Amino acid sequence: MPEKIPADSVGLVEPKKLHFDEPLPLDCGRTLDEYDLVYETYGELNAARTNAVLVCHALSGDHHAAGYHSMADRKPGWWENCIGPGKPIDTRRFHVVCCNNLGGCKGSTGPNTINPKTGRHYGPDFPIVTVRDWVRSQARLADRLGIERWAAVVGGSLGGMQAMQWAIDFPERLAHAVVIAAAPRLSAQNIAFNEVARQAILSDPDFHEGRYYDHGVVPRRGLMLARMLGHITYLSDDAMRAKFGRELREGKLNFNFDVEFQVESYLRYQGRAFVERFDANTYLLMTKALDYFDPAADYGGSLAEAFRRARARFLVVSFTSDWRFSPARSREIVKALLDADRDVTYAEIEAHQGHDAFLMPIPRYVAAFGAYMQRVAREVGAP
Repeated sequence: MPEKIPADSVGLVEPKKLHFDEPLPLDCGRTLDEYDLVYETYGELNAARTNAVLVCHALSGDHHAAGYHSMADRKPGWWENCIGPGKPIDTRRFHVVCCNNLGGCKGSTGPNTINPKTGRHYGPDFPIVTVRDWVRSQARLADRLGIERWAAVVGGSLGGMQAMQWAIDFPERLAHAVVIAAAPRLSAQNIAFNEVARQAILSDPDFHEGRYYDHGVVPRRGLMLARMLGHITYLSDDAMRAKFGRELREGKLNFNFDVEFQVESYLRYQGRAFVERFDANTYLLMTKALDYFDPAADYGGSLAEAFRRARARFLVVSFTSDWRFSPARSREIVKALLDADRDVTYAEIEAHQGHDAFLMPIPRYVAAFGAYMQRVAREVGAP
């Protein structure tokens, strides 16, 4: 926990919740008759309401992107490195909004909330949602907040996919799209990783076909394995070698199947910690949203045709050691934008941290991201 709030933090923040009664049709063919969205805001909305930035979270993220909920918090929000006074998303200049997506497990309507029709947890009855569904719900949130047009929609990984979808589906409602460490659609290998993670959860004896809430249990083993697998893909080989090498916990081989290498201990710790803060049904939903994302599918398989709808200007950022969403995938996005005659800036950042690099305070990344956002701020007249 912090002894005092750092000067470049947004400080103590409180989540807010909005209830929506207007039914939301979903891509899966079902409808959510009513739902809640939990969100946080940082920085002041200007009188013209032109300086708002939407931050979209990735698979295991949520609305708590920056600041602290209390002085007892051990860690700040997940993107503290990039949101706050003097940071790339400068809260002295921007009004920042971040919401927990539908299907999430941090307060927005999802599997671990109560279905008003049954009085029970939604559990496996909660519909599968897509990136397009999230964007439509975020547009309704913007309506309620009185924000007609975002200065920018920003996101990393799955969040970057939402930024792309925003530019395609609501072209007049954002000036800039910032797409970081993302891809135009998942590769077969990425879909395979997600399927193995889902099977780990689905095969856990405590899963109970998704109704584990009713049994007072959690599919701990399955969710832990899913997180361990995911965590390996978020790091690069160089990062893992630098952090762990082949170090032994006890300095010798014990010739058993317990934890012997430091990297094994680290993965188990990460898996156990994740179980305490995340929901297994939500993990299933989020990985499916990743699998289904393919904006080109509605345009004859042409990403360039999809982007012809966009009016926003783009910043696309990739990281050299990110093998989950490699720079080659970002360059596909850039090529499609250029083929569509859209305005795009591209930065490929030398970094050894792998996919998780988008969360890190890497100097060249922070500088490039910050310079672009300064341009956005000048456009809306932010001092």
